[in-house]
Amino acid sequence: MSSMSGPAAQRDRSRSGDGVSGTQDAFAAAQAHLSAASTLRNKALRRIAADLKTAKPGSAVELKAYAAAHPDDAEAVWLLAKLAESAGRLDDALALFEECLSLAPEFIAARFGFARLLRRLHRYAGALEEADRLLATDSRNLLFRQFKADVLSIVGEDAAALVIWHELVRETPERAEGWLLLGHALRANGLQEDAILAYRQAIARRPSLGAAWWALANLKTFRFSDDEIAAMRERLRSPELSAEDRANLLYALGKAHEDHGDYAGSFESYAKGNAGLHAGFEYDEEGARLRLQASKAVFTPAFFASHGEAGDKARDPIFVVGCPRSGSTLIEQILASHPAVEGTSELPYIAELVRGLAGGNRRPSEYPYALQQMGHEAFGLLGQEYLARAKVHRKSGRPCFIDKTPANCQHTGFIRLILPNAKIIDARRHPAAACLSMFKQNFSRSNLRLRELGFFYRHYVELMAHFDRVLPGRIHRVIYENMVADPEGETRRLLDYLELPFDERCLRFYETDRAVRTPSSEQVRRP
Repeated sequence: MSSMSGPAAQRDRSRSGDGVSGTQDAFAAAQAHLSAASTLRNKALRRIAADLKTAKPGSAVELKAYAAAHPDDAEAVWLLAKLAESAGRLDDALALFEECLSLAPEFIAARFGFARLLRRLHRYAGALEEADRLLATDSRNLLFRQFKADVLSIVGEDAAALVIWHELVRETPERAEGWLLLGHALRANGLQEDAILAYRQAIARRPSLGAAWWALANLKTFRFSDDEIAAMRERLRSPELSAEDRANLLYALGKAHEDHGDYAGSFESYAKGNAGLHAGFEYDEEGARLRLQASKAVFTPAFFASHGEAGDKARDPIFVVGCPRSGSTLIEQILASHPAVEGTSELPYIAELVRGLAGGNRRPSEYPYALQQMGHEAFGLLGQEYLARAKVHRKSGRPCFIDKTPANCQHTGFIRLILPNAKIIDARRHPAAACLSMFKQNFSRSNLRLRELGFFYRHYVELMAHFDRVLPGRIHRVIYENMVADPEGETRRLLDYLELPFDERCLRFYETDRAVRTPSSEQVRRP
């Protein structure tokens, strides 16, 4: 092994492109190199890192003791940062990565870890800055370019992201995941036929890649051929199929059977896919009940009377909340067609601010009771913090922007406190249609069983009914079925609530050219 194995070695190897080629293994090789304990210079640290990887008892204590004795050892601080991140102590990890890079600014593995943590924390401007610093050391690095394209897509820089995605598949054409990611970017930008070709390229390179099959099914307007259905069934017979690929294939097969009128076969496939994703996940009904009770106890008319105007007075945010698969994307597309409104898709910042108030955990005892101990100034600062974080997604300069995050319905009271002039739209759909649509949608690892979906829907309706009582007239409800039956009437009522003039372009929402990153992306591009 070369004697130069730490940050300097990683920098030089990154520049030389060692271990990175235009093959399907290039990304794995690059990733392995950037996380390998074998690159550490200190023999003791290499041993400690290996022990940490195998979760050997006492290894974390040993690392902390070593770091305390060697406070200027950047590699030890890097390992501490990784340890903190793996334990979910993300703020500690962030501070440790910063400390590490202050000691060794050219430590490439640490900088990449820092960039990825910033992205995980939704600090996208900082993540892009770090991506550019990494690319300044190696402009052709596959991992760094893919990382930058991913963040560019998130913040709405779609044209720049697509350039990188296209470059990556040209350079590593045998990598199925590259075609899959390109397909996602093409789909979000309305290039459906190109997206289909990209997904099929991914399947051709790895026929068991369930995510590519599900991506085709999730286009909603796509129909599988009989040969493709047979190919999915053949893949599902493989005992070596991963649980994730199996679930994705089952959901795709469910959609294929549904499109061909085989509803019994469709439901069976959806149910099997749902069961596979549900393994190891339990919906916390008792926790949901406690949170509902807490919201009712805290968010009272008296509470809003004493705190209701304490937040930031900005009028630009428009929140679209509700159950998933209930027309929220349609509402967003209609409003984003108005010259005064910008669509930014689903933003994570309200939930982040709430987690901060709850001490970073999900215990129902922490939130929303913590709000009762806060002064007026704190609510204003929270509103300003939300607006500052959302700013990176705003590109058009329009006076209003949409945060379409259905799960924010559970934070309706919090939104009203920190942004009292914000508009809140509740997207609602018939419970049977909404719950069945959620059941058929592959939400990765958080799918609910049918019974749980019914509980979830009832909980949501009861919560919003509470806010209707304590905030009369402050929330506008759009019933999906009414919007479909009378789009002009519902759109006029919606714009009246938003205090915006009617604009005919809202009725031609399907002509609006913007990225849409939800399962309804194809549906909102049709009349």
